[in-house]
Formats: sequence, structure tokens, C-alpha cells
Amino acid sequence: MARYIFVAGGVMSGIGKGIATASIGRILKSKGFKVTAIKIDPYINVDAGTMNPIEHGEVFVTDDGIECDQDVGNYERFLDENIYTDNYMTTGKVYLSVITKERNLEYGGECVSVVPGIPNEVIKTIKRAEKKAEADFVLIEIGGTIGEYQNLLFLEAARIMKFQHPRDVLFIMVSYLPIPSMIGEMKTKPTQQAVRNLNEAGLQADMILARSEVSLDEPRKKKLAIYCNIHPEDVVSAPDVKSVYEVPINFEKENVGNRILKKFGIKARQSNLKEWDELVKLIRNHPKTVEIGIVGKYFESGHFTLMDSYISVIEAIKHAAFSQNRKANISWISSEDFERNTKSLGELKKYAGIIVPGGFGNRGVEGKIKAIEYCRKNKIPFLGLCLGLQLSVIEFSKNVCGIKDATSREFDKNAKNPVIDVMEGQKELLKEKRYGGTMRLGAYDCELKPGTISHKAYKKSTISERHRHRYEVNNDYIKILEDKGLIVAGVNPKQNLVEIIEIKDHPFFVASQFHPEFKSRPLKPHPLFKEFIKAALRP
Repeated sequence: MARYIFVAGGVMSGIGKGIATASIGRILKSKGFKVTAIKIDPYINVDAGTMNPIEHGEVFVTDDGIECDQDVGNYERFLDENIYTDNYMTTGKVYLSVITKERNLEYGGECVSVVPGIPNEVIKTIKRAEKKAEADFVLIEIGGTIGEYQNLLFLEAARIMKFQHPRDVLFIMVSYLPIPSMIGEMKTKPTQQAVRNLNEAGLQADMILARSEVSLDEPRKKKLAIYCNIHPEDVVSAPDVKSVYEVPINFEKENVGNRILKKFGIKARQSNLKEWDELVKLIRNHPKTVEIGIVGKYFESGHFTLMDSYISVIEAIKHAAFSQNRKANISWISSEDFERNTKSLGELKKYAGIIVPGGFGNRGVEGKIKAIEYCRKNKIPFLGLCLGLQLSVIEFSKNVCGIKDATSREFDKNAKNPVIDVMEGQKELLKEKRYGGTMRLGAYDCELKPGTISHKAYKKSTISERHRHRYEVNNDYIKILEDKGLIVAGVNPKQNLVEIIEIKDHPFFVASQFHPEFKSRPLKPHPLFKEFIKAALRP
């Protein structure tokens, strides 16, 4: 039987529960165990696909096509393992499953109650994920903050599992210890209160990961131990770090892995964080930098710049830069700035490479097209992702092929020249307004054209990449595009869909319909991002 580790947050959100969960998973894997991780989001949304990326962060897509929380991406990157459908739950998804079973008479006519019906469904899903992964350890991150009404049912599932298998369930709380500037002292009281809220749910923290600006001192550890009813060595200092990849190393210094194993009464099979340790040393040594610009629209929120909308893109850039002994300096460029002032396009010259990532809707599109044109004409290494490919085709059609009204059916339903059109299988779905979970999602094969930059990058002819889109390159225009110098470098063999385009006589102009960023790992950078960074570093 697997061991289960629940991870929940105290005091405030956004303190790194996902990274903590992923880091613990990496440590346990380094000790010779098979590990999988589950994310539970306390939203009525059935999946993350309909959530606002500015508010909720990136929508991550798995091989089997679930649209999920960005923390699932963290799990995949840290564990170097694919995550599947049962590893992501929302309140909506669990309730939908229970209601569907009730409608199908799977409860045999019983009266179905929220408790224990919903917690039992959560437990069944956890067990399915464990079985599929054949895991020794299952880490379950509960979204939100302890004390919120929304996640009580998930805490109840944890309580039931702890009651049924007390030796096989562990509970870790990630909590924040503020240091008010006017006081100048780290305060433990909010964490004490969070632990009491957890106690009210029938659970006791076995370990506290104490997040703060700086490391915990011994007086704070002792105070938390006394008032939170745990051993001092189970209060783990988790200070802010420059790179999330340092977290597993910091946890190991605090003996987190061995403490967990001791609580379960088992011993490590091995101990090997060598590759990870070498990666962290590279990051800490501040190698030479490479300047990369991201032209997008999902990062402005009032006076703040938020990175979570493109977190996988950011990490993929970093991974590729690490592989070239570089640190990526990433700048955020609002596409709407180029619409207001075309002279500002000249700023793109100061970057070694430009990326236009995915997105939906026509806001900021004209600015992105102008940026793509500038990169094409000025030979700036360029990588387009999903919408980035579609806009590259539109730009090329307008400015090279002379199709001045070229556009996407997404932006103009009555377009005369839709060089980007709605996918055939999506037409009926859009007509019926069936939006949730209906896009082309998950992994699909792509055949690469020999002699292309993409073929050189992957070093093979057939690849599999993840998708999330409704629109595609209109094949009726391919001959016109190719005659003018656009290269169709990759095609889906079953549906004959354009997957990758390139442009002749350019140091690096590549755009993909899929999202390569979802498959990049810190120790295994994605081939396209790696080739992009190499091009950016050429004089």
C-alpha cells in the first residue's frame, strides 16, 4: 500500500504549496521511491480551462488532455513524470462525478449525502491515481488556505484516510511567518491560528514548512513546536530563494526526506540528488545572461506584473538557458504598447530573442503582429507558440503574400481570407456554445520535414506534443505561403494539420501550433527552446 502525504496552506495563499509538494516529491524520488502528485482545487469549475489566466494563472495541459492548475506543471517538471486525469480534482469535477453516478443508479437507490459521499469520491480518485502510477508515495496538495469553507470537504477526505490508515497518512502544513516592517520581528501567531483551524477539521500537522523572507531562528522553531504540538525538528525553515529549483536542496539540508521516511517507519533505498545539486550550483553561480522578451497580454493586473499566466514558458526558457550555461533575463512586453506607439517596436532590438506565446481573443493582436513583422524583417530570433504561430501566418500572408485582409476566423467570423480557420471538429461545438473541455487537447503526433531547424532540434522525424486550440492554419492557403518562402516544417499525419512553420533565410524563425513549454524539464530542456536560445546566443 502507498503512503499518502497531504499538503495544505496556512495564513495566506501564494506561498509555494505547489513547489513544496513538488520538492518533497523530488526528494522522495531521489531516495529510490516511485512518486506521484495530485492537485485539488476548491473551485466549482470542472477544470481550469475556463478560468481567467490573470486571476488563476496558467492553464497547464497534460498528455491525456486535462486542463489543470499550473502546479501540475510543477509536479511534472520536478518529478520528471507525466501527470494524468485522476491527478487533478476540483470541487466541480468531484460533484459532477457523484451526480453522474447517482443518475446512473450506481448508489443502488441510496440517499446520497455530501458527507460522506463527496469525501469518499475524493478518496476513490486518489486511489485510482495511485494505482495508475504504481506509486510508493502519493502527495496530495489541497488548494486554498486552511480555514476556508471551500476546502473543508477535502480536509474531511484526509481525516477519513488518516482515521482508516493512521500509519500511512501524513499531514504537512505550509504556512507563512510575516515580519512586519514596523515591528521587525518574525511573528508565529498567524501560523498558530492556522494549526488550530486544522485541528478543528480533525487533523494535526505532522510537519510545518515555515515560509518567510528569511530563515527561521531557534526561538521561533521552539515556539511553533510548543504551541502547534509538534517536535522542533518537524518545523522546517523555508526562506525565500532566488530560484524554485533550490527548494529541494534546502529541504534536504533540513532533513525533510529522512524525517518523512522515519514517520512512516521505512528507510531510503538510495540517496541521489547529484544532478539536481549541480543544476542549483549552476544557477547560483550567476553565469552569463541572455536577454529574452515575451510579447503578451496576460500579465498586467493594475499596477502589478504577474508571471503565472506564462509560467511554463518562463521555466522552459530558463531550462534552455541553463543548458547553455546562461541565465535568462526575461522581460515582459505589452503588445498593446505597439498598437499605441509603433516607434516603440525599436525596443525589440535590445533582446537576443523574442517569444509570442499563446492566448485567446483579439485584444493586443495587432501589436503582436507588428512585433512578429519586426522580428522577421530584422532577423531577430523568434519563437511563436500556438496563437504565436497563427499570428505569424497572418503577418506573412498580409505583408509577404499581399493578402491584406488575411485574418483568423476567431477575430472575424465573416472573414473573406481566413488563413487561420476554425477546426472542422470545432464548428458544431462553437455553434452550440460548448466551450469547456472541448478544444483540441492533449498530445498528438507530428511528422517533421527533413532539413528544417525543427528536425535538427528534435533529431528525429516523429514527435508528440501537447495542444490547446480551436483554430488551425487553413490548408487552402499553404501553396501561396510556401511559394513566398514559408516552410511547413511539421504536420499531423492523421488530420494533415500544420504543426510547425519556419521562414527561409532567417537565423531562427520558428512557430508551433502546439505548446512545447509543457514538456520542458529542468534537467531535460525542450529541443525547440534549446535551439531558440542557441540562436539567440549567436553573434
